[in-house]
Amino acid sequence: MKIAIGSDHAGFAYKETLKESLSKMGHDVKDFGTHSSASSDYADFAHPVSESVESKQYSFGILVCGSANGVAITANKHAGIRAAICWNEELAQLARAHNDANIVCLPARFITNKDALVIVEKFLATSFEGGRHATRVSKINC
Repeated sequence: MKIAIGSDHAGFAYKETLKESLSKMGHDVKDFGTHSSASSDYADFAHPVSESVESKQYSFGILVCGSANGVAITANKHAGIRAAICWNEELAQLARAHNDANIVCLPARFITNKDALVIVEKFLATSFEGGRHATRVSKINC
């Protein structure tokens, strides 16, 4: 699976761990930065990840920042992006199954690195249920 990933400085260590783990699982992971723990602006990475998913160049995106709010707000400005903040497996599953989320946003300051991988694995493994949820999703874009 082709996955776009990005983070700000608060999510840098998580991004690096996720990138390594997902690559070992056979996923094609494109890192859109940041490339260090130096202070950075989340929008500089959320926009390119979102654009790559929006254009269908990548199947899914992963964004990490301290609270996940900044990256989620930024990503959701893009038409066709449904970015969901997930801090546990159940939210990741529901985001995919009910909302057809295509970007998972992780709050590095509130979950462990191990939790992040479990959440991402659940997100990637869950299919959209369609049906009544498809009707609702179709009403999201303005």
